[in-house]
Amino acid sequence: MSRPLPASPATVPVLVLVLLLLAGCSADAEPSPDELVGTEAGGASVGRVELTEEAWRAKLTPVQYAVLREDDTERAFTGEYWDAKARGTYRCAGCDLALFASDTKFESGTGWPSYWEPIALSHVATEADFAFGWIRTEAVCARCGGHLGHVFDDGPAPTGQRWCINSAALVLDAGEPTPHDR
Repeated sequence: MSRPLPASPATVPVLVLVLLLLAGCSADAEPSPDELVGTEAGGASVGRVELTEEAWRAKLTPVQYAVLREDDTERAFTGEYWDAKARGTYRCAGCDLALFASDTKFESGTGWPSYWEPIALSHVATEADFAFGWIRTEAVCARCGGHLGHVFDDGPAPTGQRWCINSAALVLDAGEPTPHDR
């Protein structure tokens, strides 16, 4: 009985290309919106949106571009959602991925919208941020890689976290029920 050979790092891209061709896909093909969304339930992949910098500039306002693509931060108490009370789902302004529910939003006194948890941990990635001489945890959209803000361990129960997010990184879908409304 023969045993299959383990895949080496060099053979993995070839195997992926072969699988794509067998599935009738092109390696250069644009994914459909359904492929980008993936299966969101259960923490599965949310897909990936990648655009050129020119396409991002055309899609986003100058403030959204500065925040999402250049890691900028809007001034405290100036963003559209810092004291918003409307119910709904806050989505990424770059790729429309559902990020935060209004029923997890709380008044942090910081001047930015703050949430005690994302809709799904698979929707928001975190990275170490050393930008100002100390370590912070940066929050980025898992689908498009856009800078959202930072997460801190000084929030309310039940998580003890404060996801401090720039309004410019968000779009409120006031018509969409939150997970707790379902």
